[in-house]
Amino acid sequence: MAQDEQQLVDLGAPEGTWFAVRARGCGERERVLDDRARCAERAARGSLKTQIAMLERELSGILVDTFPHISAPRGDSERFSRGPRLLDLAELERSRDRLVGRVAELRGLAAARVEHERRAREQLERMRLEPGRYKFVRLPVKDLGQGGCGVWEVRPRLGLIGMLAGWWQLKLSSGCPLPRGSRSKRDPAQSS
Repeated sequence: MAQDEQQLVDLGAPEGTWFAVRARGCGERERVLDDRARCAERAARGSLKTQIAMLERELSGILVDTFPHISAPRGDSERFSRGPRLLDLAELERSRDRLVGRVAELRGLAAARVEHERRAREQLERMRLEPGRYKFVRLPVKDLGQGGCGVWEVRPRLGLIGMLAGWWQLKLSSGCPLPRGSRSKRDPAQSS
């Protein structure tokens, strides 16, 4: 068996293929190698596309779960400036590597956000148990992972008298403040 015939066997050619290649000549052997290369590239391209799809799904899942607190990363504008095209293997690998970096970064941000919310809930519980230790401390509900504009605050009960007597309580504000200066004056022409 010659060395070039051995390479065909090592590439995974079916048993006995090198005999057929030897009998048909050099051009047929190149065609078999070319078909194998295309098949391998197609498999690699499919694998990379699957990996990219999984990473994009995970990236979007992280963004959906942490929406108001973590924003989507900016895309690469130079990628889209060349128009639609078929990416080669190197570009697919770079795209996958960029997505791996983004997913890792967002996982870190999401873990930091979860830790921040956990510490805020612990502080709220301590404020409930001992409001006198946390005089005038404010804790926005956004820090707890809740929506809205409310703020938990330790305030003196009965104002100045409660402050002097040491009567403190935890209160939740009523919500978002009204916008200032947004009252529109009615146009007399509209009312008639």
